[in-house]
Amino acid sequence: MSLIAVLRRVSAIVLIASISTMVLAQQPQPSDTHRQAAAEIAESLRYGHYADVSLDDEWSRQAFNRYLDILDSQRAYLLRRDVDSFRDLETTMDDALYDGELERVYALYQRYQERLESRLEWILDKVNNGLDYRFDTDDRIELDREGAPWANNESELDELWNKRLKNAALTMSISGQDDEQVRDNLRQRYEGQLTRVRQTNGEDVFGLFMMAVTGTIDPHTEYLSPQQGESFDIQMRLSLEGIGALLQTEGEYVKVSSLVPGGPADKSGALQPADRIVAVGQEDGKMVNVIGMRLDEVVDMIRGPKGSVVRLDVVPAQSIDMTRSHIVEITRDTVNLEDQAASGEVVEVEREDGAHRIGVIKIPTFYVDFDAWQAGEDEYRSTTRDVAREIERLKKEEIEGIVLDLRNNGGGALQEANSLIGLFIDRGPTVQVRDARGRISLYGDTESGTLYDGPLGVLVNRLSASASEIFAGAIQDYGRGLVVGSQTFGKGTVQTLNELSHGQIKLTRAKFYRISGESTQHRGVEPDIAFPSLVDPEMIGESSLDNALPWDTVRAVQYRLYGEPWQYLDSLRERHDERIASHPNFTYLERQAELARQLREQHTTISLNREQRKREMEAQEAEQLSLENQRRRALGLEPLEDWVDAREDDMDGTEEEDQPADRAQVLESAEILLDYAQLSRQS
Repeated sequence: MSLIAVLRRVSAIVLIASISTMVLAQQPQPSDTHRQAAAEIAESLRYGHYADVSLDDEWSRQAFNRYLDILDSQRAYLLRRDVDSFRDLETTMDDALYDGELERVYALYQRYQERLESRLEWILDKVNNGLDYRFDTDDRIELDREGAPWANNESELDELWNKRLKNAALTMSISGQDDEQVRDNLRQRYEGQLTRVRQTNGEDVFGLFMMAVTGTIDPHTEYLSPQQGESFDIQMRLSLEGIGALLQTEGEYVKVSSLVPGGPADKSGALQPADRIVAVGQEDGKMVNVIGMRLDEVVDMIRGPKGSVVRLDVVPAQSIDMTRSHIVEITRDTVNLEDQAASGEVVEVEREDGAHRIGVIKIPTFYVDFDAWQAGEDEYRSTTRDVAREIERLKKEEIEGIVLDLRNNGGGALQEANSLIGLFIDRGPTVQVRDARGRISLYGDTESGTLYDGPLGVLVNRLSASASEIFAGAIQDYGRGLVVGSQTFGKGTVQTLNELSHGQIKLTRAKFYRISGESTQHRGVEPDIAFPSLVDPEMIGESSLDNALPWDTVRAVQYRLYGEPWQYLDSLRERHDERIASHPNFTYLERQAELARQLREQHTTISLNREQRKREMEAQEAEQLSLENQRRRALGLEPLEDWVDAREDDMDGTEEEDQPADRAQVLESAEILLDYAQLSRQS
């Protein structure tokens, strides 16, 4: 070999080594700060969590699998041999956490990132070379691959991604995009993902690992990085400007988990729980596809200054096909106390003996002006004070009963739930709180007398949580009134925020129990009389969350009964069933909920044949439109020509009879309460 050839070869080796060194330098690496924080988190979980946490080999196996699910839940990037080469983590995740030895954890992420970058480059190459797909085959694609076996080789993943790209192209094509638009949108989606992946740093990987660590314990325990902690503090001060929606990830999609009462999204009616957001745009700017984007990045895009407009491309919760999205515009705003204040009204129930008046008080959240309260001001705002004023006003209007509407009330200040119960009982316990050491603290109403002792109803739904469940459970246990609606959320745990040397940890430290001894955790509060609901408990609620703490009981406390409404339940349910059997709005809700359930069970795959896809979509929409028009005809409303119009009509409708999921439940609650009052008097 000539000297020149040798020098060229040596230069090439040096160049390759330099490139390798450069790549390694860019790879996310654990820092001493992360090692220390990991050890602190291990101690917090072991000695501070409510549950008896054992960070052992069994836990390691769960944490390893959860880490894989966080990285690649749809089994679309990693190969079986990749996973197998890191099986040692199945028994050493606990050691990595305790000792801060995070190299193998980071190495697994690096393997995932290599596969992800390679796959995104493969996808972009196919997009740039033109997607020449035929949409006349019998191919179908799974909607959810969570739990699917890992691919044995690249060719299996090539086949999967060909179907994925074909599905994406077909979805865009059916929604009206031409070939050039399809290519541009797919290129934007995957170039954006590739850019974000290449910006991953050590802090990001540490956050993903901690997500796996805390997620094996319970869904409300979580690590907050310094940046996330700052964002959390802003939310706690209610100074965050946005749309007032809580979001979570579901596979590659961002899903609405709940709406902030009184917030812009809640007021507009544009979003519903379990809706999926597929693109975000600013004012008149270009819509940016957010499928596959990290949740914190999507949240940052949706946030913005008060008064500005954000546009969201939304797929309704009931749709199984991503082509049926629609764009909504929401004006960003801050949520202030006035937006969440309790408000009352009088509804009239027509009976043979004339009109009967029932008071209805809407309570969006349990709030208190802490600053004014701590300053000793006499006229500070709070839920209890505002409800008391409404009760006094309603009593002057000679109402025969009161319904407290706690639907979509996600909780708030525990002290307000306690004091609100005190308006309806004459002293007594309200809730038990058990800490990690098994010690039980008893909270209750200490003031004598009641403000209102007449017939009482509490209306709840799946999004009634935490303090709402404490209130509803106490009213039910005391026999003080009836609980109607649907099973509540089941959030029966208490979290505290603890500082770490790097970041914070939100830790579950206690559990709520009713005075009857039953936990509100996981099961929530079961209504005395159930209403149909479009919210699927398998998608929304504590029981839908991985590793939610279980329901259990403690010893009941002594308390007096104010009534025995359960002795009238058979008669009340019979009358209720008779009314709703012919009630168009309730009939619609029951049938729509059943249809949604059937569609979810039947459609685990979706066709990649254009005509078959259209037939499936049209059949689904025809069923939904038929149900909606049956309801409208029964109410004397004009039928709709297209199912898409139903969503727009539901957002714009102001007539009472055109709000099936809302007003009909209020009116039926009033009917039930009037029946209860009459039966109580007769006995």
